[in-house]
Amino acid sequence: MTTFVVPLVLIGGLTSAGVYLLLERTLTRMLLGLLLIGNAVNLLILTAGGPAGNPPVRGRTSAGETATSDPLAQGMILTAIVITMGVAAFVLALTYRSYRLNSDEDVDDDVEDTRVKTESTTLDEDPPAPDMRRDTDEPDELDALPGHEGSR
Repeated sequence: MTTFVVPLVLIGGLTSAGVYLLLERTLTRMLLGLLLIGNAVNLLILTAGGPAGNPPVRGRTSAGETATSDPLAQGMILTAIVITMGVAAFVLALTYRSYRLNSDEDVDDDVEDTRVKTESTTLDEDPPAPDMRRDTDEPDELDALPGHEGSR
């Protein structure tokens, strides 16, 4: 099997540009990165599908080819195109909603994530000891079992 270098370089370039754009903080650039990666995957499937040949219809020939082309690659590419467009529509809707709410499409740091990160770095190595006064088998106000005095 002959491997052509140009499609592989094109696939690598599209994938690397798509990953670079996905790592940005702007939702529009993330969308463009998703589209570039989707196109790179489609080219990869087309390249892996093998050489061109006769149409996959019994009794049909094309330009004197002896082998029949694989229809699975074409079906997978059509499916990948539909999935990529669905994801693109979803990200576009998220971008529109984010812009309408914040009048900005940049993704900001989450305040809660920042708080958890700072707390996790300030904690000691040893976890706090459990409160043994609350650790009993007797029903208390937190139990929701019917028939016990502690249930509401």
